[in-house]
Amino acid sequence: MFKPLLFLALLCTALGCSGPASPDAAREGQLRVTTTTTMVADLVRSVGGDRVAVEALMGPGVDPHLYKAAASDVSKLQRADLIFYSGLLLEGKMQEVFTNLARTKRVHAVTDSVPKDRLMAPPEFEGHPDPHVWFDVPLWKLCLDSVVHALTEADPAGAEHYQQHAAAARARMDELHHWALAKASELPPERRILVTSHDAYNYFGRAYGFQVVGLQGISTVSEAGLADMAKLSDFIKEKGIKAVFVESSVPHNTIERISKDTGVKIGGEIFSDAMGRAGEIENGYDLGTYEGMIKHNLTTIVEALK
Repeated sequence: MFKPLLFLALLCTALGCSGPASPDAAREGQLRVTTTTTMVADLVRSVGGDRVAVEALMGPGVDPHLYKAAASDVSKLQRADLIFYSGLLLEGKMQEVFTNLARTKRVHAVTDSVPKDRLMAPPEFEGHPDPHVWFDVPLWKLCLDSVVHALTEADPAGAEHYQQHAAAARARMDELHHWALAKASELPPERRILVTSHDAYNYFGRAYGFQVVGLQGISTVSEAGLADMAKLSDFIKEKGIKAVFVESSVPHNTIERISKDTGVKIGGEIFSDAMGRAGEIENGYDLGTYEGMIKHNLTTIVEALK
């Protein structure tokens, strides 16, 4: 039976490769944690604090739907004490790797702590739950439970530390949610129509009162056809939508074509499947943090649609 991790390890040996140095290089006594997306890395850091050293496989602008584990990832996965991924098939091409790793390592999907009845699974998603839960802040807050449980299981001496950090993170997320509700309310309901590249914002729409229209489906694997583009162009004209938006981790060409065909401006670039670079400030927000990403997105959307 083909084993992706074994293949990658052999490939890495043949190439003589090694993973890039981690920005959170582990000190003695710290748990080594490897994550997939930038959002998951941020979540784990918020709970782990100085008891964990986190390496993320996927950086800013990386699309997790299309991501395949590369040879340079092998050392990160092998040296990790714990591995966290988002789950719900977000990292679809890595699922077999996680399954194999789980036989010998602690591997956790952070979305396991989200109740199934709060997940969205529209018919067009072919029976799969929408994985983009981080755009509903209270739902993402529930994912802290998975992180706390896993870190405590691996490091029982740090239980109180993890609980305290998680409580502080929950309080920050509560404040962020209330901020988001207030920001969204600056737009009248009829103007809350968000047009983007793919269906990454359904939880955002449900939480903050937006109708969300994605040119592609839940995944970026398939491409939009001409008929889809024509249908979306007609919808934009009919509704008098003032702006459409490109995404940082999805090619801009289809939305740029829609903008040109309809004469509607591109309201800005928003983040979907990855956060921005740490320390990159825009609109006063650090795009490399979860809070900064949420605030940047909402500010960009609201101001363009006013």
